[in-house]
Amino acid sequence: MQSWRRKSLWLALLASWLLSLLGIFPLLRLAAPPRPQARAPHGWPRWLDAELLQSFSHPGELPEGAPPPSQTLRSGICDWGTCFDASKCRSGGLKVFVYRAAGPISETQHKILASIEGSRYHTFNPAEACLHLFSLDVSAGECSLVPPKWDGGKNHLVLRLHPASCSWTFQLGQAMVAEASPTVDTFRSGFDVALPLLPEAHPFRGGAPGQLQQYSPHPRVALLALAEERGGWRTAGTNSSACPWDGHCEQDHGPEQTHPGATLPNATFCLIPGRSRRPDALHFLQALQAGCIPVLLSPRWELPFSEVIDWTKAAIVADERLPLQVLAALQEMPLTRVLTLRQQTQFLWDTYFSSVEKVIHTTLEIIQDRILGVSAHPSLLWNSPPGALLALPTFSTSPSDFPFYYLQQGSHPAGRFSALIWVGAPGQPPLKLIQAVADSQHCAQILVLWSNDKPPPPRWPETAVPLIVIEGHRKVTDRFFPYSAVSTDAILSLDTHSSLSTSEVDFAFAVWQSFPERMVGFLTWSHFWDEAQGGWGCTAERVNEFSMVLSSAAFYHRYYHTLFTHSLPKALRSLADDTPACVDVLMNFLVAAVTKLPPIKVPYGKRHPEARPPLKSGGLGPATALQPVDQGCINRMAAAFGHMPLVSSRLRLDPVLFKDPVSVLRKKYRRLEKP
Repeated sequence: MQSWRRKSLWLALLASWLLSLLGIFPLLRLAAPPRPQARAPHGWPRWLDAELLQSFSHPGELPEGAPPPSQTLRSGICDWGTCFDASKCRSGGLKVFVYRAAGPISETQHKILASIEGSRYHTFNPAEACLHLFSLDVSAGECSLVPPKWDGGKNHLVLRLHPASCSWTFQLGQAMVAEASPTVDTFRSGFDVALPLLPEAHPFRGGAPGQLQQYSPHPRVALLALAEERGGWRTAGTNSSACPWDGHCEQDHGPEQTHPGATLPNATFCLIPGRSRRPDALHFLQALQAGCIPVLLSPRWELPFSEVIDWTKAAIVADERLPLQVLAALQEMPLTRVLTLRQQTQFLWDTYFSSVEKVIHTTLEIIQDRILGVSAHPSLLWNSPPGALLALPTFSTSPSDFPFYYLQQGSHPAGRFSALIWVGAPGQPPLKLIQAVADSQHCAQILVLWSNDKPPPPRWPETAVPLIVIEGHRKVTDRFFPYSAVSTDAILSLDTHSSLSTSEVDFAFAVWQSFPERMVGFLTWSHFWDEAQGGWGCTAERVNEFSMVLSSAAFYHRYYHTLFTHSLPKALRSLADDTPACVDVLMNFLVAAVTKLPPIKVPYGKRHPEARPPLKSGGLGPATALQPVDQGCINRMAAAFGHMPLVSSRLRLDPVLFKDPVSVLRKKYRRLEKP
């Protein structure tokens, strides 16, 4: 009887527990906020300090008073797999054909055409193109004319750098849209491309450098700068509470900003409200150039290149309805975090946004990555210097294979090098040079690049390492072609006039292993600004300052051969072939533009000034020793790069005990001092 009562009690308790659960579950479902509808991510960075500021809005929730989503003529169901035929790009890679306007075109259109025609993707043949580009930056008004061979927009890209340019009235169909600052409601993630909103006066090539002079915030610099609709900035100190929201800030009465080079904000954080798309997007670009960390308040437009750029490393998104929490979080942000964010703003500005050419090339590179799929750039190459435009996926997709990521990946270059000896002038084969290089303990192979009209000798000296003879094309740029026979990361570039000892080779290679992203050489040149001529000049005089090392005897990474051949414009390589003395300048320009660092000089013997003089502009024969390069060469290259990339240095690395009055047996590189 007692057991039956106990069972009844347990059954009653169990029944009441089940009933209570059945009653509570509907209440929980009613109390839970409705989940937002699934939509593609729009690339905005999350709040960087979640412990300081919690977001109370959902990703799909719009603030009160927000304008309704705009209606466009583009198809909302398009994605990369359904509206783009990537099979057309597999044979020859990404080839872009540009429709030219029948009438007069704008200055922006001129810049766009020049940027695309200067890229490695351009083709004049529409039949071999897998992407047809149609620009709307032609003239004001309506772009009602449908391009020829439209085919419903398939494999077409509609480019619109400026919202003020002409608007389309035709159905876009399956065409991709590369638009400046599109709204998050109309942007098709993974198919469209979000561009930065560029001012009309944005430079075509090169661009203005970042304006941040000191990464650590100066005590007298304002903490906040608020973007105004008229184009200026209002600044506030560290003691401000709700200044950006109540308007009680110190006024900056500078001129209205019409381009990023105008009056830039001088503050640690730049608060950019989400009121209107065009002024806010222009302020965002100004903040990047100034090194002012953008703080975007409830934005309603897509960040540029959000598909590949990780904006969490350079910008902050906050809720404009929580002003006090936002200000408190900014004031308490660790200094190390501030330094990291400011450095990233400068890298992104300089790499992807500082010129129209970089914006166009970045757009094409994103589409190329979609075509490559698994062979595309990883995120690290997009978001770390020198950036994806200078890290070609055709070379490798692993960051550890590039010279400028060794330190970041914790790896080191291999302890072997390949000697590439260029034979371009008539004369005897460099037998002594071959023997001296082959005696190095680090030499893996010797490649003789024969670019002489005479046939190579049938027999070569016996060496302990393999010796391979390669037939050249009688061009001076042959020496920088990415030959598949090169089996090591390090290349020792030489020519027939070089004369090195084994100790010099070994020490120079040891230096290069510590600086694998740079050029390490023996003979140096220096550039300077010639006030009298109003241009750049170059000297080969022996001075303490230098900015170039000659490729007649220099170590560098083999990746620069790939970059030289496949990244540089054909016009620059043709200039080097026509003026052979310019080839050293061009290679140094390329490496300096990638690394933003000077080369490294190592000691050499007294015989080197006559070892390899510069070449005559009219042929491949030697000229007088230490002949300076023609100024036209260096100025044309500086114009093609859009700026002067060379960096001067006074550093020369010498081995320990070099030229010290001690026993020769104590010196590792004993033959360095001998003639």
